[in-house]
Amino acid sequence: MAKLGNSAEAVTSFTGTSDKQLNRLKAIISGSMGNLVEWYDWYAYSAFSIYFAPVFFLKSDATAQLLNTAGIFAVGFLMRPIGGWLFGSLADRAGRKFAMTLSVLLMSFGSLLIAVTPSYQSIGVLAAVLLLFARLLQGLSVGGEYGTSATYLSEMATANRRGFYSSFQYVTLIGGQLIALGIQLILQQLFLTEAQLHEWGWRIPFFIGAGLSLTALYLRSHMLESVAFTQDRNNLVKKKSGTIKQLLQHPRAVATVVGLTLGGTIAFYTYTTYMQKFLVNTVKLTKDQSTLITFVSLFIYAALQPLFGLLSDYIGRKPLLIGFGVLGTLATVPLLTALSQTTNQWQAFGLIMLALLIVSGYTSINAVVKAELFPTEIRALGVGFPYSLTVAIFGGTAEYVALSFKNAGNEGYFYWYVTTCIFISLLVYITMRDTKHTSLIHKS
Repeated sequence: MAKLGNSAEAVTSFTGTSDKQLNRLKAIISGSMGNLVEWYDWYAYSAFSIYFAPVFFLKSDATAQLLNTAGIFAVGFLMRPIGGWLFGSLADRAGRKFAMTLSVLLMSFGSLLIAVTPSYQSIGVLAAVLLLFARLLQGLSVGGEYGTSATYLSEMATANRRGFYSSFQYVTLIGGQLIALGIQLILQQLFLTEAQLHEWGWRIPFFIGAGLSLTALYLRSHMLESVAFTQDRNNLVKKKSGTIKQLLQHPRAVATVVGLTLGGTIAFYTYTTYMQKFLVNTVKLTKDQSTLITFVSLFIYAALQPLFGLLSDYIGRKPLLIGFGVLGTLATVPLLTALSQTTNQWQAFGLIMLALLIVSGYTSINAVVKAELFPTEIRALGVGFPYSLTVAIFGGTAEYVALSFKNAGNEGYFYWYVTTCIFISLLVYITMRDTKHTSLIHKS
């Protein structure tokens, strides 16, 4: 086994030659671009829900309509653990490439279904049912995407730059949201009136998402398989890789994934997907202002990820996680309180950027930390399943919980809820080992 691990490490080091460097670059691009399209399709729902909420549900007040769409957004997350299990098992048995290609196909179908679903006024409650079904398909797809792409990018990177290369998962994850917001800005500012966006213009990004999936499908069908998987393929077959029984043989790693994800996923979804609605519904900015602030802040946020990832290659993963945990615990309530009370869009932008700077300590390296916890034969499932389960329970419901507190007149309770979850994760960060020094990648 040690000989196999050393062989895989030697092959994946690429030894600095130009051909091997080019192969690594192609692998990172192929893995990342498919991830970009997947997350664009996922976030288009959140970005445009402020326009299509009245289309699928009976007319009522704006907060109630947003609650309905947020509820379906949260239900979509319930499929993510199933996707994490299904695609994680496929990736550990049939290969990372196969699982990643299949997941992007499923996502494109979900986007196309949303694009063509008639309104409530046309087909009644069936409109909401079809919307729910489409989100369940997308939840299944994106649940599988995270674990397989995190595993693939981590395995394709060299050991001394694993934090840097794997950080591009969140660059493209955030990039997907940026493209969704960019299309929203273009439609808002240049082509459509607000009335047209509410009536039919919101369908455009979902048609675009279905089309972009064809590009992702091409890239993934031509990308290289992970060398770690290829070198150990015969051994993985003998071990019947990718089973829950096998995963349960690593209880400490599974518990670590759940604990380190808890606070990070709530913070991430609070300051990204929910923030656009928060700026409109609480801060009382216009939809155009909210979209612009969200777009610019996310663009800078995406650019920060490789820098934090590179930093982790020098100082370790644990200091960055602890930094997020401490600052997130201390600053969440003051930041969200100040944000809710501001009336200036640039003050709002500054507060959001400060929050995203703190969250970068988690998002930039969380994928590689999880991948480094598991051996090859269970890595994709080990990364994807417990992560997706935690995100489904906490990240996917963050928006719904926030809107529920607001609807009840106790919005401030949500701030403390986020703080508590980050503090729990901080306890995990303090007690866990630094995976930069204990990584199981290429050692299984």
